[in-house]
Amino acid sequence: MALGPDDPHPQPFQMKVRTLDITQNIRPVTRQDIPDLKQIAGATGLFPSDMLGDMIAGYLDGTRPDIWFTGLQDGQPAAFGYCEPERMTDGTWNLLAIGVLPQFQGQGIGAAMIAHLEATLRERDARILLVETLGTPDYAQTRAFYAKNGFTEEARIRAFYGPDLDKVVFWKHL
Repeated sequence: MALGPDDPHPQPFQMKVRTLDITQNIRPVTRQDIPDLKQIAGATGLFPSDMLGDMIAGYLDGTRPDIWFTGLQDGQPAAFGYCEPERMTDGTWNLLAIGVLPQFQGQGIGAAMIAHLEATLRERDARILLVETLGTPDYAQTRAFYAKNGFTEEARIRAFYGPDLDKVVFWKHL
């Protein structure tokens, strides 16, 4: 039905919401992405951006089996994730970082990134995916995100990071 000034039966105003199909725009990180990843790390507070070089070095030179992936928006990295295998385990991986630029949060990019990672890990015969975060009120939204994406709170280690800074570990079977 056409909407317009000549419509004899106007419908209530409806806003068309742009949905992001980022699943087609998630790919492995390249060396050229590093400046954008530093910006994402800084904007999200994941970790100090000057740590990125050391963290990603083994992935870039092929000496580590880590997974680094980025979600693109308009051709530019808008999100990234970093996952590594847990040492001395059979098929357990740890998602150490996932971040989305603040202006793109809440649009499904994080969930698409998690789904992409899970598919990648299943291809590698992974069994379990872990992720940890803080137990403070400031991280309630982060904990809710993991729960919404199928993770179960598995452990809480009180005062792990410091006084009143609990470590909360989430678990998901792949």
